Amino acid sequence: MSNVTRLHHALPMSPDISAAVNGLDKAIADAVDAAKAAGLPQGLIVGLLHGHAHAQTHIMVS
Repeated sequence: MSNVTRLHHALPMSPDISAAVNGLDKAIADAVDAAKAAGLPQGLIVGLLHGHAHAQTHIMVS
């Protein structure tokens, strides 16, 4: 995923938060790569990621 632009928080982040964000980003990228290698259609991958993002957004605003 070399074409992804990294966004930086407006305020400095602690090293722990930065490490957690980087770990999450790597885990997601690795999972997407594994799913593609297994032959999952890209639309299914995107749909699953969108569904999880929607669910987490719902939890945050509830």
